[in-house]
Amino acid sequence: MYGGFGLVSALTGTAVFYRAAEPLPVGLNWIIVVVAVLASAAASAAVRPWGRRVPRRVVPAMLIGLCLVSGAAAFGLLMDAVTLIFTQTVDSWTATANRTLAATGVVLLIATARSHRSSTYGACPRCGTAHASSPTRGPEPAPAPRRVRVAAYAGAAAFLPYAAMKTTWALGGTFAGVGGAQMTATIERNGASGVLLTLERWGVDATVLLAALGVFLILGLVRPWGQVFPRWTPVLRGRRVPRWLPLTPALIGAATLAPYGAVGIVYAALGAAGAVTVPRGDFPTPGDALLVAWVGLGAFAVYGIALGAAAWSYLRRTRPVCAAAGAGIPS
Repeated sequence: MYGGFGLVSALTGTAVFYRAAEPLPVGLNWIIVVVAVLASAAASAAVRPWGRRVPRRVVPAMLIGLCLVSGAAAFGLLMDAVTLIFTQTVDSWTATANRTLAATGVVLLIATARSHRSSTYGACPRCGTAHASSPTRGPEPAPAPRRVRVAAYAGAAAFLPYAAMKTTWALGGTFAGVGGAQMTATIERNGASGVLLTLERWGVDATVLLAALGVFLILGLVRPWGQVFPRWTPVLRGRRVPRWLPLTPALIGAATLAPYGAVGIVYAALGAAGAVTVPRGDFPTPGDALLVAWVGLGAFAVYGIALGAAAWSYLRRTRPVCAAAGAGIPS
């Protein structure tokens, strides 16, 4: 599907890759076709008998490399989702479709790589050990290691300055030389929905609500209560949370916020050093714009990196355990 999407977009001259709001050359669309062909070959080698004649390390290396390329193509999917929530539209539906298909490809390639590993090394795809097939059971809920919990708490705390800044504007206050009324006018000009504007007038910023959800997510990833539905859910009470439910937003968020924030921090540092010119945008001075950049991008960088660590820990701690005697989670 992804290959067909890339081929049609290339032949019709439709750009699918963007830098900010600027479309990149249509010729880049052929990268999708190449990735699709290589993915088909690698996946066939992973599951077909003839693939055993390929050197053992070639197929997993190809699958991992294609995961990285597809992950790069999926970058920005989280921003598209946030934009869709705020404005009921996105900058480019074609670009969003490209990112969605690329993200789906990452998941399927990872699943193929795991299947290939288990068939090649004779290991159980669930627990990583060699044994006869057996039922699986979920591990007991457990907290993340202390260092991962500390990172998660730091990631949650990183949103406090951001939330304070946004709430100041929502309540009509002034920060970085911009008042609340001016910021509301800017949001309205950028196409915010009526619901979001109403929240702003009530003193509630929608991005602060998203930040609160992000804090809830990262804390749930490192604490035992994030693995079991709470008591106040009448139907699901006491049942295990499906792994994909927290991991999907966590992995997408980490893959987006961590590089976005890290690159932004480097840019802000270069701006502070005078190596690059920081445009003032809607702010009175470049210094005000730089201050807001430090607050926002700093939160994204710290939270994104912490979210990645928390998601990886959750992925390992919640891996199903085989019921066979002696089978467990590999260290």
